[in-house]
Amino acid sequence: MIHRYRRRSAWNRVGSGEIHGAPREWQPWLSDTGSLTQKIEKAIGQKLEVQVLRDCPQTLNSDESRYFHFRIRRCRVREVLLCFNGTPLVMAHSVIPTLSSSGSNHPILRLGKKPLGAVLFTKEGKRSKSKAPRDIARLDKQSPLWKKCSKNYSGLSSPLWARRTLYQLKGHPILVNEIFLPELLRYPAA
Repeated sequence: MIHRYRRRSAWNRVGSGEIHGAPREWQPWLSDTGSLTQKIEKAIGQKLEVQVLRDCPQTLNSDESRYFHFRIRRCRVREVLLCFNGTPLVMAHSVIPTLSSSGSNHPILRLGKKPLGAVLFTKEGKRSKSKAPRDIARLDKQSPLWKKCSKNYSGLSSPLWARRTLYQLKGHPILVNEIFLPELLRYPAA
């Protein structure tokens, strides 16, 4: 049965050519496949500050549930701001299924003020050698992620650009959403 009026996800696979629909200044940030934290630190020449907004059990929104094919029920959501001199540059919204933080992945529960990339992009993280699925989105004021950003970043304009990547940490999925805030454009993508 086809649902004609089903709301389409704002997320589009990078390989579909959607990256070219993004403004040119955002494309290097959206298309990079490495650690975003390391890329920003290279651009600014200093370490980023991590401000933890939330790190707790939560239910998934419908878009996130579809991304996991409705197979996960319990997860932990970690939201942080990556800041430079107190100014937010990126908001990260990470979905960590309960099974992804158990066993040898248990250290992910004790990140504190460390960025998630500190675990995902290490040899111990043992990320899959296959290319992680990456989507991009143009978020408007109706998007749940745009609304979360606006609570923590005053004077936010619409739209925002974001990328979403499904990483594997020792064979377990972790969904990382990175929402790029306007101040990031002050620094050229290295």
